[in-house]
Amino acid sequence: MEDQEEHLPPLLTEPADGVPFVIDTPRGLQRCAEALAAGTGPVAVDAERASGFRYGQRAFLVQLKREGSGLWLIDPEPFDTLIPLQRALGSAEWILHAASQDLPCLAELGMHPHALFDTELGARLAGLPRVGLGAVVESLLGVRLAKEHSAADWSRRPLPQDWLRYAALDVELLIELRSSLSQMLEEQGKTDWAAQEFEHVRTHRPAAVPRKDRWRKTTGINKLKSPRRLAALRELWRAREHLAEQKDIAPGHVLPDSALVAAAQDMPGTVPQLLGVPGFHGRAAKREAPRWLRAVKAGAASEDLPELQRRTGAPPPPRSWKDRNPLAFRRYRTARERLVRQAERLEVMSEILLTPAVLKQVCWEPPEPIDLETVAAALAELGARPWQVEQAAAIVTVALLDPDRLDDL
Repeated sequence: MEDQEEHLPPLLTEPADGVPFVIDTPRGLQRCAEALAAGTGPVAVDAERASGFRYGQRAFLVQLKREGSGLWLIDPEPFDTLIPLQRALGSAEWILHAASQDLPCLAELGMHPHALFDTELGARLAGLPRVGLGAVVESLLGVRLAKEHSAADWSRRPLPQDWLRYAALDVELLIELRSSLSQMLEEQGKTDWAAQEFEHVRTHRPAAVPRKDRWRKTTGINKLKSPRRLAALRELWRAREHLAEQKDIAPGHVLPDSALVAAAQDMPGTVPQLLGVPGFHGRAAKREAPRWLRAVKAGAASEDLPELQRRTGAPPPPRSWKDRNPLAFRRYRTARERLVRQAERLEVMSEILLTPAVLKQVCWEPPEPIDLETVAAALAELGARPWQVEQAAAIVTVALLDPDRLDDL
């Protein structure tokens, strides 16, 4: 064990300049904005949320570091907006790791990057086998980060010093990491690919699931086989959502999904029946029992019965294609295997070469006629970036035209 530890890279336990105080006053925010405006080059950015503890996905801590500006920790809770920081950063490039996770909560605070470098996405494009921040830092910079507290309740106040140390380390080496990844991508001829991917992440706004349909994401919903029970689940979900928002706690802390599904399955009509349903136990369940019973009864009496399956326009899961659409199944199987081989040649992850959703859609419903031009246009319309179209269109076209040809893989 000691020999193994001797060969490990050095462990970085705190930022070079120590852990800064948390900014939580208007004067402090102004001081931070002035420092960031005086800095140079890109800015490292990260945010901590309280997923699983609080309602929604808002940020409870924002970390920034810029050359000449130092490292800053901001508590967003006392502020309506962080627009002063947005103005201070101007057109500076933002460096984030897994940017799509943090950009929405930063946008809620009035912060939007004008340019972006995503170190996780860059690592994927560079073909690194592990793309977590700690793994990429260790691989490229030869340093281990003291990583813990990622699943902590960041809404806690005051935040413990060791949590702040962890948060500060998330941005401590991002600028150096960006430089190393940039060089690697340039050597591999992927700089333009990366630029396209980063811009897509920066500007893309995923289609939000309409609030009226979000209840369909309840885990275990497939156990309910009748529209009436689905209606009960819908009303229970809405009641839980309202209470969770009111109390600012994660819906799963109010009641787990399994309890909602069990209640919709059993359709209890009295408090004793409800409290006998798995998941409805303890004082809180008894106190809120009338709320849940009203929801079950509303579902039982509803004339707005939901369909068993929501129509999304997306293809069904490929596992069902063999029976429902054998030709689409063979096209998908061949295209996927050919794309995996191409991804290996390019040293990128296959889902980066072409996202599974795009591949499924074009295999399930290919363009007519099938040729390189129509397939390339279809991929672009579905959201594939130019570099992906260039690398994948011919492969997909061949698979669509000759779905049984696997011998030359």
